[in-house]
Amino acid sequence: MFIYTLVFMCTYLSVKAEEVHCPQRTGFFPDPYQCDLYYVCSKGKAEAKLCPDGLVFNDGNPNFERCDIPANVDCGDRTELQQAKPSRGCPRANGYYRHDNPLACDKFYNCVNGKPHELPCPPGLVYDDVASSCAWPQDANRKDCTKPIKDVLDDGFTCPDGPTMTADGRTLPHPTFAHPNDCQKFYICRNGIQPQKGSCSAGKVYNEDTFTCDDPDNVPGCETYYKEKKN
Repeated sequence: MFIYTLVFMCTYLSVKAEEVHCPQRTGFFPDPYQCDLYYVCSKGKAEAKLCPDGLVFNDGNPNFERCDIPANVDCGDRTELQQAKPSRGCPRANGYYRHDNPLACDKFYNCVNGKPHELPCPPGLVYDDVASSCAWPQDANRKDCTKPIKDVLDDGFTCPDGPTMTADGRTLPHPTFAHPNDCQKFYICRNGIQPQKGSCSAGKVYNEDTFTCDDPDNVPGCETYYKEKKN
């Protein structure tokens, strides 16, 4: 079956090449109907070639032979593609694809020659099928991944929903929050999603009004924090 398919494809490409009139004597030119099929013209004669499965021909410059992921190429009316060569985790042999676990919105596969390589999105982002990249949930073209994915620390802290605003109305990209039981400690929410533990330097305590480390006398309830620690 494989030999038959290979012979058929070679014959098909040869026939296609014979039908092509090279726009220029030398260069790389797209097939008018199939986005992953292109022609190498040399001295006015065309040789048909296929991009690796999953990639399409970038026809932006006839002096360059380049295959790229579909998200980076406007195929226009060139809607046809070669027969897919799928494998586990890879709808096609090459390219970027959503994870086969529907709950793993923040992960995706980079398929190379049919082998999937699992990759993570940055904290708070999900994989966008259309753009073949990671995006904020509200901007991604996926209705199944509308909520941010948030981590929980070992003490149970998780970043609150919604933006954190300063007194003058600015949104904090990496807001901080006071520890409920320790004046010196606080939490950092990277991108408002990923929680991390933080601690003020010795002699300072966290001020939740200014989102900074401050002198104990400026933070109600923490004035005697270091005196109590010595005792």
